[in-house]
Amino acid sequence: MPLRIWVDADACPNTVKEILFKAALRREIPVTLVANTPLRVPPSPLFDTIQVDAGFNEADNEIARRVNPGDLVITADIPLADAVVTKGATGLNPRGELYTEDNVKGLLRMRNLLEELRSGGLAQGGPAPLGPKDKQQFTNQLDRFLTRHAK
Repeated sequence: MPLRIWVDADACPNTVKEILFKAALRREIPVTLVANTPLRVPPSPLFDTIQVDAGFNEADNEIARRVNPGDLVITADIPLADAVVTKGATGLNPRGELYTEDNVKGLLRMRNLLEELRSGGLAQGGPAPLGPKDKQQFTNQLDRFLTRHAK
């Protein structure tokens, strides 16, 4: 089955989407953006969108349902990353960190702990805004993944 890139697009930064569109065009890889709001993509038969109903985790559930082994899913959502890795796909977050069988369970435990601490008032805030170093790391990791997959 040919590689497809899925994007958890509700919270995906525009700069990451632009990097994806360029890489996908260059390598002729289909990209599907999934969100609960209408999305625009560059005109190309390689790009499409799926709009899901508004609601918690609707986009995540749709991606998890449709992803195939070997696909790549762009998401910062660790529970979604866990679901896609379980199905034999790979996750990549917008900061360039790959989610794999080797690390996703530990990341999920850490995420759950931090969520507990935040809900108890013991921790605050979230991740820093995406910076140039993050974009470069994402671009490099995406390129490495696509190069490995092409072989």
